[in-house]
This record gives sequence, structure tokens and C-alpha cells, in this order.
Amino acid sequence: MRIATFNINGINGRLAVLLRWLAETKPDIVCLQELKASQRNFPEAALRNAGYGAIWHGQKSWNGVAILARDADPIETRRGLPGEGEDDQSRYIEAAVKGVLIGCLYLPNGNPAPGPKFDYKLRWLERLKSHADELLAHEIPVALVGDFNVIPTALDVYKPERWEGDALFRPEVREAYRHLVETGWTDALRELHPGERIYTFWDYLRNAWGRNAGLRLDHLLLSSQLAGRLKSAGVDADVRGWEKASDHAPVWIELSKHGTAGSGRPSKA
Repeated sequence: MRIATFNINGINGRLAVLLRWLAETKPDIVCLQELKASQRNFPEAALRNAGYGAIWHGQKSWNGVAILARDADPIETRRGLPGEGEDDQSRYIEAAVKGVLIGCLYLPNGNPAPGPKFDYKLRWLERLKSHADELLAHEIPVALVGDFNVIPTALDVYKPERWEGDALFRPEVREAYRHLVETGWTDALRELHPGERIYTFWDYLRNAWGRNAGLRLDHLLLSSQLAGRLKSAGVDADVRGWEKASDHAPVWIELSKHGTAGSGRPSKA
């Protein structure tokens, strides 16, 4: 099973890119972020014609998340992250797909920091941690997938000294992400590539793509029931170089049908 995440940065404007990538790689489950489309303007028919059922949580001009399933329809279990009743930003959707519970998320950017947007980001991380604890308590296969807007370590950013004051890399954010992972989640890409400099985002400015001046912002966190099935993980970085591409590249994992005994963590071979 292949699970992927892709911040599409405007699904209607980049629909051709998405459809080409789906046709070439055929992922089983896809989490999309930054749809930038209202609920009624989501291209459901085009995705259905491409072989994908979908659920989505749209928002005009901003945010928006979706879960796609190849030759299947995701069964929605939650829309919106619990914990702040007046939060109307479309940043979380959850579904059961092919025996896995998928939480698709688009965590707030948080800039400028400090400030109200940064405070909202920290609260959102607290809410995510609380909900993630509840998911782990069920002891079922769960994946939290998406654009976390968190650079976890200096290995995940080009010239980290330039990002020290940014909301993506501030100590409070990195600590919250580390605390989330350590409660029982496996960062799939880093688990299999512990020492490699891997990026998933390249800004449109200053020739960041050409210079490979990137960030790792897009993560797949796996519960122990899925971590034992982890076979491989990677980034389709070439997609970032396509015409009219998103500033993010798709990130994916491959899971085996059955897990390993013990802690559930795979070897780093």
C-alpha cells in the first residue's frame, strides 16, 4: 500500500499536475492540503474519472484538506480538529480507508512570530497532540499525514541559521513536534533515512528549487501498528520541477500487508 501527502497549493489551478502525478505513481491513499477551493468547487468529477474517490473540507481562497482513495471511497470519521469550537479554518479531515485511519492535516504557518498567528499555531499543536493521544489509545493502524509547517531539526532545512526566528523553526514548535512524535508515533521518512538531508518544499523565490534550498515540512506519522509495516519512504522531488508545479513535492511511504513483531519499528536497511 502506498500512502502519500501533497500540498497542492491550489487544486484547481494545479489539477493537471495532480492528475499527471496520480496517473504516473498510482498511490492508494493521498492526503492533499491547501486546496484553496470552496466546498462546491472541489474537482470531484475529474478525480473520480481518474479512479479516485474523495472527501474534502474546503475553504474559499485559503486552506482546505482532502483525502483521496484509489478505487474506493474514504469513510469520513471526523471533520475539523477538536478542542476549539469557534475555529472555522479547514485544516483537518479524517477517514477510514482500506483498513487504515487517516488524519489529513494542514498545520498553521504561524508567522509572524511572536504574535496571534503564532499563538494559534501553538494551540493547534496542543489540540493535535490531545487528539493524537486519543487515536493511539484505540491501538489501531493510524497515520497522521500532511503539511505540518514544522522543520523538525537542523537537518531538515537549508542554512538553518537563517530560519531561527521563523515560526516553522522556532524552539517552541520543534519541541511540540518532538513531544508529539515521542508519545508513540514514527516519523516515517526520518525513520528510514535518519542521516539524509531531505526536503519537501522549495520556495518560488530566489531560485530555491534550482539551488536545492529547501525545507522538510511534509510528514507522515505512523502508529506502532503501521510502523511495523513500513517498507520504504521517499519524495517525488521531480514533480517540483514540472510546469505550474506546487512549491511542495509529494511525499510517500510503502507499507507491507503484515507488520513485524516487537516494537513495530522496521529496520533501517
